Amino acid sequence: MPDTGAPWNIPYVAGTDLVADWPTDNQTMAEAIADALDQAGAGIGSNIVQATKTNTQTISSTSLVDVTDLSATITPSSATARVLVIARVNYALTATERAGFSLLRDSTEIFLANAASSRGRATHAGMSQSSDSMKDVTMVYLDSPASAAATTYKVQAANSAGSVYINRTGTDSNSSTWWRGTSSLLVVEVAA
Repeated sequence: MPDTGAPWNIPYVAGTDLVADWPTDNQTMAEAIADALDQAGAGIGSNIVQATKTNTQTISSTSLVDVTDLSATITPSSATARVLVIARVNYALTATERAGFSLLRDSTEIFLANAASSRGRATHAGMSQSSDSMKDVTMVYLDSPASAAATTYKVQAANSAGSVYINRTGTDSNSSTWWRGTSSLLVVEVAA
């Protein structure tokens, strides 16, 4: 596959020009992805919702709780429409702790690992050796809500014992060399 030079590793499709001048200066990431998928024949329209999180959050719970601001409501055009869900979360953990992240449609967890005795189930599981190690997880799932009603997608997180730090490290020192990050949730209707 040729190197397109585009972010997000949009695939090259012979005979098309999916990535020329992409994204333009005035396009958001959501618009650029929708344009590329539409040109590839994925049946993308204008039904796109994006949520962004630019602040920080500390989650100290062994049960899943909402990652604030990472919630987006979309109303599919028909009950046969599918919804592409793309979540990207910057996070750090208390040293040697484990975390789980889940995608939810309304109050139902979607895209979970298989059940295995008492092990937790999540969309993404992470572990850290240092609270100063920032991680970036991307979760992608093509959902079939089977409804034309307003549907809310969101991200939840939990920790095994310590804390999950969203958009920051555990130390988070007040210095220009201690970075903070951003997180986002994108939901896009895809025609059946």
